[in-house]
Amino acid sequence: MRFAVVGAGGVGGYFGGRLAQDGNEVNFVARGAHLDAIRRHGLRVESIAGDFVVDPALATDDPAEVGPVEVVIIAVKAWQLADAAEAARPLVGPDTAVLPLLNGVEASDRLAEVLGAEHVLGGLCRLSAEIAAPGIIRHSAIEPTLLLGEPDNRRTPRVQALVAALSRAGVRAQVADDIDAALWEKFMLIATWSGIGSVTRAPVGAWRAMPGLRSMAEACLREVLAVARARNVRLGEDRVAATMAAFDAVPPQGMASMQRDILAGRPSELEAQNGAVVRLGAAARVSTPTHAFIYRCLLPQETAARSQTT
Repeated sequence: MRFAVVGAGGVGGYFGGRLAQDGNEVNFVARGAHLDAIRRHGLRVESIAGDFVVDPALATDDPAEVGPVEVVIIAVKAWQLADAAEAARPLVGPDTAVLPLLNGVEASDRLAEVLGAEHVLGGLCRLSAEIAAPGIIRHSAIEPTLLLGEPDNRRTPRVQALVAALSRAGVRAQVADDIDAALWEKFMLIATWSGIGSVTRAPVGAWRAMPGLRSMAEACLREVLAVARARNVRLGEDRVAATMAAFDAVPPQGMASMQRDILAGRPSELEAQNGAVVRLGAAARVSTPTHAFIYRCLLPQETAARSQTT
């Protein structure tokens, strides 16, 4: 198959690299030193599932050079989505599928507004990976898993073909029974972990051991659950206990990617995570006081970080 990956960071670099390793044509859209290193030395992936190098690797900063492909994978930070959607226009032909792999629950809608709803799938992944150095992706934890689906959950030929390609490449991939429920299930976990980790500046092992912060995490989870149900997403009450158990299974030093960005003073996914809970809750007339507290506490630093990038 012919792919384009917009955002060759930890997620895009890993999954795109696996697809390229299996013989698919994968065009990486990157920039700066990372792009230069991929062009010169290929894409190197250091992984707990086995290291590999894609060399030569197809890489560009101009999607128009690539043209329409069968599948576009969007794997940027949520705050970069608007620019990525515009950049992806030359990659989308009449039959192109667009697969977002971002945190949050709004990426598919935003992409549909720019690229057309008929092209856009729902998607999520579980993976801990990052750019270790220009041209190098480091996958350090979590078995790479990818769920995807049509917005109406039909098992169409295109989603089945994409799952088959990913599976051949060694990725644990499947068509979700209910892609909205899967997205919101992950959203419960990541927005809570990101928010509490960022406010406390503590790894998961520290805050989950404190009764007051465990209670705060449970309140965050229940708020997301209430918003999801108000939007007719099918999530059960059992997801609260299951997500708390998932936190307990994370290595003690674990930090969410939004937390790492905030600690480093970089722009983060605050608006797409805690901010989205508050915004979507208000639209559904659901109270979200815990997420609102987290969002307001983090907003001054987020505003400062964004001002430095303009």
